[in-house]
Amino acid sequence: MHHRFIALTLALLSACSSGIGNTNSLPPAAPSTKLGPGDLFEVSVLGEKDLPKEYRVQPDCSIDFPYLDRVTAICGLEPQELVDKLKESLKQAGILTRPQLTLVVKQYASKRVTVGGQVNKPGIVAWTDGLRLFEVIQQSGGFTSIADSKHVVLTRQTANNRSVTVTVNVDGIGEGTQPDVPVQAGDTIKVDSRVF
Repeated sequence: MHHRFIALTLALLSACSSGIGNTNSLPPAAPSTKLGPGDLFEVSVLGEKDLPKEYRVQPDCSIDFPYLDRVTAICGLEPQELVDKLKESLKQAGILTRPQLTLVVKQYASKRVTVGGQVNKPGIVAWTDGLRLFEVIQQSGGFTSIADSKHVVLTRQTANNRSVTVTVNVDGIGEGTQPDVPVQAGDTIKVDSRVF
């Protein structure tokens, strides 16, 4: 009986600790730069200084672009694909013969990270390329006074509609003893209360 109790205890301990600080089991953050509703970007057209620069993708996946009126079917395009579409539309409309455009995405509002629990501002953080866990916590107002910052739970959906959950010591990231974790759009971050 004593041996079974020890074996069961060890099995429970190893099950509880799986994933704690082990971000290796987390699928790598897959950057998705395709445009979606709410995304904000800046377009510069060479030689056209008076044109508006900032554009936000509307819920119907369109933007109002000077000379072209409404440009549709933007959602799902990569930024360079949208540049090509705008260039072609400007040429076809006879506005510019060889348009030169640059596009910089300022905010991927359609791509989000959800943060809940013991942070000062729980809710949604807009995903940006290169966003990391420590920065998400900072954008959420930091931890509350009762947050368990050594056991922050990050859940990521995988390609096969499953999810992987790991526990990360965010204090270790802040102290430089643990590497920061890249986040991807759709990640969920939960901060529980410390056990007193």
